[in-house]
Amino acid sequence: MIDHLSVGVSDLERSARFYEATFAPLGLSRLVARPATIGFGKSYPEFWINLRAGMKPVASDTGGHICLRAKSTAEVDAFHAAALSAGGRSDGAPGLRPHDRVRYYAAFVTDPDGNRIEAVTFPSE
Repeated sequence: MIDHLSVGVSDLERSARFYEATFAPLGLSRLVARPATIGFGKSYPEFWINLRAGMKPVASDTGGHICLRAKSTAEVDAFHAAALSAGGRSDGAPGLRPHDRVRYYAAFVTDPDGNRIEAVTFPSE
């Protein structure tokens, strides 16, 4: 249903370093670099960061976030740790989140501009 998505960033190189580190545990890497945009993915760019030089930080109450699938709880943990090491902030530590319809394990971070990114997996146990 969704082919790709993008987020605005105020500093392209700072954000590129953040996303390279944060996405590495999930198997995504920088695939395309243009003057004002960088695309990340596994085989083609599925996630783009676009330079918006005058951009203000994303308000924490916007409610928007992007969720990426992880293969395991270890990948979710590594995603979260990498994001924090690369200058992101935790918006929800890795952990099991049981709900009435689905049981999932996830972690939430914000990038240096306040964009909310989640990694999720669905453990069978």
